[in-house]
Amino acid sequence: MKKNKRMTNKKPISLKVLENEAYMKERLGLGVSFDLGFREITLLKRNIQIYYLTGLCDSSIIQELLKVLVAINDNEISSKKLPEIIENRLIHQQVDHIETMDEAVDQVLSGLIVLFINDEKFAFVIDVRNYPGRTPEEPDTERVIRGSRDGFTENIIENTALTRRRIRDERLRHEMLKVGERSKTDVCVSYLQDVADEGLVTKIKDKIKAIEIDGITMADKSLEEFIIDRKWNIFPLVRYTERPDVAANHLLEGHVIIIVDTSPSAIILPTTFFHHLQHAEEYRQAPAIGTFVRWVRFLAVLASIYLLPLWLLFVIDPDLLPKELAYIGPNEIGNIPVTIQIIMAILGIEFLRMAAIHTPTPLATAMGLIAAVLIGQIAIDVGMFSPEVILYVAISAIGSYVTPSYELSVANKVLNIILVLITGLFGFFGFIIGMLVHILFLASLRSIRTPYLWPFLPFNAKAMMHIILRIPVPLSNSRPSIVHPKNNYRQPK
Repeated sequence: MKKNKRMTNKKPISLKVLENEAYMKERLGLGVSFDLGFREITLLKRNIQIYYLTGLCDSSIIQELLKVLVAINDNEISSKKLPEIIENRLIHQQVDHIETMDEAVDQVLSGLIVLFINDEKFAFVIDVRNYPGRTPEEPDTERVIRGSRDGFTENIIENTALTRRRIRDERLRHEMLKVGERSKTDVCVSYLQDVADEGLVTKIKDKIKAIEIDGITMADKSLEEFIIDRKWNIFPLVRYTERPDVAANHLLEGHVIIIVDTSPSAIILPTTFFHHLQHAEEYRQAPAIGTFVRWVRFLAVLASIYLLPLWLLFVIDPDLLPKELAYIGPNEIGNIPVTIQIIMAILGIEFLRMAAIHTPTPLATAMGLIAAVLIGQIAIDVGMFSPEVILYVAISAIGSYVTPSYELSVANKVLNIILVLITGLFGFFGFIIGMLVHILFLASLRSIRTPYLWPFLPFNAKAMMHIILRIPVPLSNSRPSIVHPKNNYRQPK
């Protein structure tokens, strides 16, 4: 109700530019904020006021704009057609009209130039945004051996351009919304008009428009928590990507992409558990090699979840272990119970991971040597850890690093600790119950009304083949049915 009331009470632009100036002083802090630029000039005996943010506009463009406007005094006589003359002299690619002061404030804060003319009830908005940022480069978390080296940046305009470069279709839509009463963050909803389900697009846009918050400074992550009702669920219900080719491929499948300004990641909706196990590298190799890489990745993910609790189960109940596998240990139990050893080792690796994030690059190598040579070896020598614990915890950690989705790898680590504790406390029945609860919990999840374990549950044989195998592109002529695409066939039969 508060939001609707504000929308209906918008202040119109005044005929007197001095009144508009007073409003801008009150709302934007004109004369207080150093980065709020302001120029007042006289054109054909009428006052013109220009507002802009110095950090979001190129100063050379502003200077060129002022030169063009001042030249009107030398080339024109009649002031009655001043608005038409100014509009014709504005040679910039995007020039719009606005009629309310609220729009003027929002546009200035977004990096546009607002130009008021005395005795006119509208203002010109000139888009000359030049956001500070870095150039597109390959994302660290989604590297490939072969493939493009460009990636999304913190600039939403560049991100939509990277997507548009790969899909040059007139039916590709980039709808811009704003979120945050104070931050006014730009949010772009991207989809293919003749492919994406209208209900899905409408539902996502309605959820974004319904957000009421002062700002989303954490960008896409804050937005996700408004769109997805996950409460305390640890598993990711959306997929993040920093690769434009991955985003473009999902658009062609019928997914919706959300790009948030100031974030180098795009949100893919809806997604399933198996979307988090796919990687661009599989599609940059031959189908057979891609399939092999995918199977190795599946094996690594399973090891990151079940290897430690399964080995702990064999340690607790050696009768379950065949004699041929007796060599997996442990040969020496050590001074501390194996369950506690595993938990301490997992936490130790997490300490190292967090330390690596916050450690300057020149010191990272030294930190790794200290951890491996001093801490690891001495811990074994004094009997705190058995060598087998270090071995299997290391394999489990490598499996988590192999997981393409960082969010899923962290969730699997938490699940791994829970399964180790349950197995350590309740043995065989704890391990079996923990596995069943894990699978049933995943089966109960929904991402925008999409079953999380599709196509395994509910089972879809054709789609499951695309999960197990990396199907050659010429044979992948249908879009996944889970997104309910309008046009199901990607290629003619």
